[in-house]
Amino acid sequence: MEYSHSDVDLVQQPIGYWSWAAYKAVITRTRTALAGIGATQPQWWVLAQVARADTVKTRDEVSRLLRNYLDTGPETLEAEIDTTIAQGWITEDVEGRLGITAEGKAFYEKAAALQDELWAERHAGISNEEYLTTLKVLQRFIHNTGGRAWHH
Repeated sequence: MEYSHSDVDLVQQPIGYWSWAAYKAVITRTRTALAGIGATQPQWWVLAQVARADTVKTRDEVSRLLRNYLDTGPETLEAEIDTTIAQGWITEDVEGRLGITAEGKAFYEKAAALQDELWAERHAGISNEEYLTTLKVLQRFIHNTGGRAWHH
């Protein structure tokens, strides 16, 4: 790969721009691929939370966990949960417990395979060590600027 600047010049580049450009590229690619199979990224998050759960999760638990992902917000996430129910991928009982349907399980497997393909595409030519260093550096930037990530 040819980089945008020499190493000497690259260390002077603004992290704000390059982290934003990486975010935009990754999110656009992910959302476009998911749209190609008929889902939004928040619908994927909801479906994955229900499909991967060791114990049954409630709507409130899933909503609280996911509502701040990429600044989605509670109203949007609630609408996306409603859509996954309307799609027939998950069910909700009177106590708000969410369950996956057979159709939802099949769609989850299709979407999970797509996510695996996207992961491999994004990580092409990047070692686990480079990836780990990148995440640690980004977390240090967040810490150094007084920011907060979803896991804090």
